[in-house]
Amino acid sequence: MTALVTGMGLFTPAGRGVEETFDALLTGRSGLRRPPADHPAAGSLEVAGVLPAIDPRTVASGPETKVLDRVVLLALLTAAEALADAGVEVGRDVDPDRIAVIVGGVGGMSTLESQVLARAARGRAAVSPYLLTGILPNMPSARIAIAHGIRGYSSAVGTACASGAQAIADGVRLIGTGEADVVVCGASEAPLFPTFADTFGNARALARGWDEPTEASRPFDKRRNGFVLAEGAALLVLERAGHAAARGVDGYAEVAGFGANTDAYHPTAPRPDGAGAAACMRRALAAGGIGPDDVGYVNAHGTGTKLGDLAETTALAEVFGAGGVPVSSTKALTGHLLGASGALEAAVTALALGRGLLPPTYHLDDPDPDCEADHVRAAPRPTRADHALTNSFGFGGQNVSLLLRRLTTPARRSATPAAG
Repeated sequence: MTALVTGMGLFTPAGRGVEETFDALLTGRSGLRRPPADHPAAGSLEVAGVLPAIDPRTVASGPETKVLDRVVLLALLTAAEALADAGVEVGRDVDPDRIAVIVGGVGGMSTLESQVLARAARGRAAVSPYLLTGILPNMPSARIAIAHGIRGYSSAVGTACASGAQAIADGVRLIGTGEADVVVCGASEAPLFPTFADTFGNARALARGWDEPTEASRPFDKRRNGFVLAEGAALLVLERAGHAAARGVDGYAEVAGFGANTDAYHPTAPRPDGAGAAACMRRALAAGGIGPDDVGYVNAHGTGTKLGDLAETTALAEVFGAGGVPVSSTKALTGHLLGASGALEAAVTALALGRGLLPPTYHLDDPDPDCEADHVRAAPRPTRADHALTNSFGFGGQNVSLLLRRLTTPARRSATPAAG
């Protein structure tokens, strides 16, 4: 069965919603900055993708709002946006038992940190009885289900930075087996707190030493020296094609296939030869019934780390040949939203196909010769591609590639943003 993307909810450093986010990625408007002095992670992060504050009382109610983690708030906001964008009201447009929700991510770890510190300072009485509903990784999915009356399949995905893409792959599988007509899927991440930031900083994985924070994320650039940690959420509404047609709804794109596998190599480092990533991309192509020559764009994982970018470039060359397909990484402007990156980049890839514009890799001023590829640089590139891949790779050797297919009548909720 065909799975169409009929709705999107995006809350990212580059923008809120479909139009603002995609316009930023076309025009080069960065969402990266130095954390404000009063931000919890200000002393741990030189630069980050920081979102505005969220008042929990505008999203939920009751005493639990005091420890409702930011990751849950982001998920609730983007789920409501995605369902509204798709025009789906549970019970009216879809049977509550035929809609599923799958949200990936680490969970509410900042709440756990704050509660541990509270207990250390004031004793056991300081620990909130609502701690678990703030930190459990299934809470974003559960809260979305509660808020919208979703009674179908519900789960959380924890495959590190591949979580959002994995959630979409799992949603495609549910639609393919006939278990669901509609799936809300993606990821939410809120990692901008001291302990989480410090572990990446101590591992020397973060970009550092940049006078201009907006230029710190430099995928595939010779001067890249790490990724920029960011928060955000991206949720898609996947819908069985027949169900969408019955509602008279066009999709943004079709998720035509996916590949998922494991490197079985190292807890944090990718395989240098890119063999796992290459096999993953080939699985996605085979699932969609196409070959490498049919792909017109790859939205790369491209975090800006030395090892990661090189391994992905090696894998791309193995599948498509050196310089064989246009490639870009939008993390140059959004930073790395960890598990939520895969869902965000799936949305961006769908928009790129539907609107015929490939977002470039900004700040790719001096491409690393070891990362040779047909990089889309400096400005958007027009395209008439019918197929595109988006890659997500995570700690533990998790690889996910999603294959998207352009629709002849893509959804256009509002005007196409102008490229600058």
